[in-house]
Amino acid sequence: MNQDEVNDLGQVVKSRTFTKGDYIFREGDLSDCLVVVHKGTIKVSKFSDEGKEQILRILFPGDFFGQYSLLENKKHYADAEVLEDTTVCLLHKNDFKLILERNPGMAMNFMMALSELLQMADEWIGTISLLEVERRLAKALLLFFEKENEKEFFMLPVPKKDFASLIGATPETLSRKLVHLQSIQVLELDGRRGIRLLDIEKLKEIAG
Repeated sequence: MNQDEVNDLGQVVKSRTFTKGDYIFREGDLSDCLVVVHKGTIKVSKFSDEGKEQILRILFPGDFFGQYSLLENKKHYADAEVLEDTTVCLLHKNDFKLILERNPGMAMNFMMALSELLQMADEWIGTISLLEVERRLAKALLLFFEKENEKEFFMLPVPKKDFASLIGATPETLSRKLVHLQSIQVLELDGRRGIRLLDIEKLKEIAG
């Protein structure tokens, strides 16, 4: 965005802080804001009728959600739980629509961001449904590596049982795969959630 666009948004964006364990929204809540993560991480998940949780996305700084509310009245399709102290930027749909109407360039950029988000969702669905667990795991680790500004050491944003849910595996299978990657010196496990990547090129090769 150019400075004029930044100034326009700055007049209508509101900031809100949440603490670990808070819900920004629950499934079925009315959605009327675009939410951009400024600081922290958020887990977006659904529960089956049997009470089993399926994690859909982990949101990092710069990620956004609630985009469907900007185009039509929709209810949230999942829960959004704060994993650590988090600050988000809120943009009400009426304010955003006025800005987009005045600024075709910003509207086009927003459409491109939506397109990229849909593409990522399609790719992740393909990853979960078609690839073996080790490749899913490698892709997820590379995603976390990217979101952590390519730091070779990072903490998993969720407990391992939730991480297993994210990649469509059982906790036991995830543990075996992590131990295997450690045995071939692709990564090093540090405590319950610490990961140190030792051979990123090899991890990319495994991810395909």
